Amino acid sequence: MRPVLLVIIAVSAAYAGPFAPPVGQPGTTAIYKSDPTIVGWATTVTGTLRGPTNISDPNSLPASQGAESEVLGPANADISDSFNVLSLGDGGKITVGFDKPIANGPGPDFAVFENSINNTFLELAFVEVSSDGGNFFRFPAISLTPTAMQVGTFGSIDATNIYNLAGKYSRGYGTPFDLAELVGIPGLDLQNINYVRMVDVVGSIDPAYATYDSQGHKVNDPWPTDFDTGGFDLDAVAVLHQAVPEPGCATLFLLGGAMLIRRRRAH
Repeated sequence: MRPVLLVIIAVSAAYAGPFAPPVGQPGTTAIYKSDPTIVGWATTVTGTLRGPTNISDPNSLPASQGAESEVLGPANADISDSFNVLSLGDGGKITVGFDKPIANGPGPDFAVFENSINNTFLELAFVEVSSDGGNFFRFPAISLTPTAMQVGTFGSIDATNIYNLAGKYSRGYGTPFDLAELVGIPGLDLQNINYVRMVDVVGSIDPAYATYDSQGHKVNDPWPTDFDTGGFDLDAVAVLHQAVPEPGCATLFLLGGAMLIRRRRAH
């Protein structure tokens, strides 16, 4: 039995991708919804455009699950109720804002939460950020999921083949994003990120509807999802690093006064 076991392990390892594994496995980068490093959550929705539940069907209606209020505040999709989300449909998008800007700090700076019921049924989305609300810049996403065959409606994806795509982790756990990966982009202030946008990847490998990662690969995920919860389901966006506000005039005046008093006392 031991030789057989070794063969099985070797084959499994050969098929594993190069990126972080699912929740519960060593090396995962998942952020739990009550992680103490979370310092804030999305507070506003500045725009939503839902896509159809089946982009290949001209008569398909837009996804309809959830309201914009569902994505504000802490992540709350769990085993008892995984529908406290907003579903985007094929190619849909949503943009959220924050009461304090996200800033580039050590390690990941924010995390996006989806409502996947397990570690393999993964509905994915591209993630973009903006300082001014007009110019958005996409994280360099990578999908190494094979594209010879379409991942079916309730098909599975290996999380180790996924990088910089929201939805990589199961409900209750966020996918982290590090602003350091966007250093040097003109028009993007990494210490003043006011908006985060999620864009459903569609997931079809049909060239007529496919979307592509930063390396030109088709992004293959469960498709079609022809029901009201179709597409990426946004639960929440957590902030891990916030911008530190510059002191206002009143604060500077008070500090200056305090320093003057100290100097007088010293004399």
